Amino acid sequence: MRFAQFLLKNGSLAGIPRQVERFSKFSPSPLSMKQFIDFGSANACEKTSFVFLRQELPVRLANIMKEIDYLPDKLLGTPSVKLLTSWYSQSLMELVDFLEKDPDDKDVLKNFTQILVNIRNRHNNVVPTMAQGVLEFKEAFGVDPVTNQNVQYFLDRFYMSRISTRMLMNQHTLIFDGSVNPAHPKHIGSIDPSCDVVEVVKDAYETSKMLCEQYYLTSPDMEIKEVNSKSPGQPIHIVYVPSHLYHMLFELFKNAMRATVETHETSPALPPIKVRVSLGIEDLTIKMSDKGGGVPLRKIERLFSYMYTTAPSPVHVDMSRNAPLAGFGYGLPISRLYAKYFQGDLQLYSMEGYGTSAVIYLKAMSSESVERLPVFNKSALRHYQASTEADDWCMPSKEPKKLGKYERTQ
Repeated sequence: MRFAQFLLKNGSLAGIPRQVERFSKFSPSPLSMKQFIDFGSANACEKTSFVFLRQELPVRLANIMKEIDYLPDKLLGTPSVKLLTSWYSQSLMELVDFLEKDPDDKDVLKNFTQILVNIRNRHNNVVPTMAQGVLEFKEAFGVDPVTNQNVQYFLDRFYMSRISTRMLMNQHTLIFDGSVNPAHPKHIGSIDPSCDVVEVVKDAYETSKMLCEQYYLTSPDMEIKEVNSKSPGQPIHIVYVPSHLYHMLFELFKNAMRATVETHETSPALPPIKVRVSLGIEDLTIKMSDKGGGVPLRKIERLFSYMYTTAPSPVHVDMSRNAPLAGFGYGLPISRLYAKYFQGDLQLYSMEGYGTSAVIYLKAMSSESVERLPVFNKSALRHYQASTEADDWCMPSKEPKKLGKYERTQ
């Protein structure tokens, strides 16, 4: 086990492989938005949360740490990925220390909350650090289709796992640190039980507009329309994590504004970005449409790829600060993970030569918004063992065959 060999070289981490094996045998326990809300509002018991998290967080960490071992050797050997594995190892051991501790001891609960804050801070730069590792690997060794497929599969799961562990840690620390956020007194941890979707859309638009005007000295307007089929004429509210929704919308607005301004740079006026918000029985849907020239179908899936980024490579990344995701071109793939985390999705539909529509799908009911979590098992393992096979569809040749029976000779 390559990851294990790395850890065994570090004496303080020698117990890690055993703990990874131990906890990866369990499957993570996904929670629904309703469970998060019910627990945080009516039955907020710190002891119950402590007992759940001291088992659940190691399970989630161990499951994804098992998958790290199936990355290409040369990617595992990059300084960035070595640093990242040391963070995960240290965090796992710190959590395992609490397994035998007494839940009735208030000092234990206090220390646990502090450890969660420490772990969360330690993992602040996980996304840019892993991205830097992928960049180092790609520039040094290039990428073949199988490696690309495996790294894409892994990073979707790795970043989704990170979203989920941060969600659990945020809920515990925000609910049990003894204070209420004065700006959002009704929030339960990071969840707004009555999230005003249109307000979040407007917030994301205003921030994007400000950035767009700083860079291009102009920005497109927004036209927004909401359709509430459940309660016609009423504002649309759902149970959701506003920061997750904001992250997705901000990314989509940035892309739409840039495309619109660059496509219409010689026009006297910019066409507006149109946003439609619709609440149905099952889905809350947000559609954002621009007239920014669109993208050819061939390139759509690449926009969600970690390996085919169009963004310029960041030359020097200061890991002591929060590096902007835009520097790695990870905005869209990470945004799609935020949508999928509670069983939603994010899709792009483009008309080359005209514009693009981006659609965010979220679950309308909190009982159906259940965490989507990666689990390490035989099915996951098969993905890493895939090899290149011949395509079972004909590939068009660049020069079509001459089908005439008798060719005229010149």
